[in-house]
Amino acid sequence: MPPIERRTGAPRHLAVVMDGNGRWAKQRYLPRLAGHRQGLEKLRELVRWCSEAGVQVLTVFAFSSENWSRPADEVSGLMGLLARALEREVGELHRAGVRLHFPGDRLALSGELQQQLAQAEQRTAANQGLVLNVCFNYGGRWDVVQAAQQLAARGEPITEAALSGALALAHVPPPDLIIRTGGEQRLSNFLLWQAAYSELYFSAALWPAFDRAEFEAALAAYAQRERRFGRVSEQLSDAPAEPVQPLRAAA
Repeated sequence: MPPIERRTGAPRHLAVVMDGNGRWAKQRYLPRLAGHRQGLEKLRELVRWCSEAGVQVLTVFAFSSENWSRPADEVSGLMGLLARALEREVGELHRAGVRLHFPGDRLALSGELQQQLAQAEQRTAANQGLVLNVCFNYGGRWDVVQAAQQLAARGEPITEAALSGALALAHVPPPDLIIRTGGEQRLSNFLLWQAAYSELYFSAALWPAFDRAEFEAALAAYAQRERRFGRVSEQLSDAPAEPVQPLRAAA
């Protein structure tokens, strides 16, 4: 597959907090898990929209470190939903050239689910299309801590560059744009280190109701932002507006 051609003004790396599945289901007098199933369908659409827009990296927040505090039946249902999605979706994503990664703490997951995640990553590792990071049992604070622990265990000094290289998303550049659906305006422990210079877009749409028009509105808003990275406007004509970090394979 040829390299992705990015639409002018589109983010290279888009991250999404997919919020509102439970509320969407509640509005329709459905169980919360029905909302999560519909949210998975919306993610399938988002992958297609990103590919068409030339977005090179898509990172989504599927299950946070704090989501274990939800009702046990919902947590169990989410684990089952992930397992079934892996069975059904990986083949199609592989044929589309998508490279899968699952950043997060896998130790709390079942051995079978850990194996499924590893197999999906291995199967798609050589793909050259969209990089899809599905953050599962992930938290921004956990990510920084585990990176620092890696460096300490190796006896390496903890610097910004070293820490960045040990993070769970070290294989991709930081997100250019973070979209959160569901009307809330916070990061909720998502990509705390990586979001230092990300543009933020908050949508009132609940995740299953997030449509192509809202996606395009987010990209249009991003295209109007001036990204200075600590510089002043006058300097932008003399240098690239965004630091370029190449995509690389995960360790």
